[in-house]
Amino acid sequence: MTLLEKIYLWNIAKGMLITIRHLFKRKATIKYPEETRSFSKVFRGVQILNRDEEGRERCTACGLCAVACPAEAITMEAAERQPGEEHLYREEKYAAKYEINMLRCIFCGYCEEACPKDAIYLTQTFAPANYGRQGFIYKKEDLLIPDPKEDPEGYQKALGEKSSKA
Repeated sequence: MTLLEKIYLWNIAKGMLITIRHLFKRKATIKYPEETRSFSKVFRGVQILNRDEEGRERCTACGLCAVACPAEAITMEAAERQPGEEHLYREEKYAAKYEINMLRCIFCGYCEEACPKDAIYLTQTFAPANYGRQGFIYKKEDLLIPDPKEDPEGYQKALGEKSSKA
């Protein structure tokens, strides 16, 4: 064998050793959806509109979240609370229409920081996939957490999804 053939065979053997070593290493793949990967405590996921302990909406339609949004993903329309709706809304004004376009949202968290009433916050969950563009426009009904009087377990679960600020 020539020197070139000896070097070639040695390199083939080294490559095979590397391959065999990787064969017995721990796998990086997880069994999704049975297992989920843990994320950082400051991970920012889907937005949620919060309620107070009495089940009233916290959002007062001040518009600060929409102004703070650099992607202009939030749109809202304010309305005045009517007599007899005191059990639904905390303040005189409320958001009659509140939408977040998830195709535009960059999950920066500025809406959460701008809100003076802690009405909106980002959770630890991903935005789910959809087939159509309309499925990515979340309306107020999609964003509100459950009423604590009607579904106390769902309310506590939604509060537990809140991401912590660092």
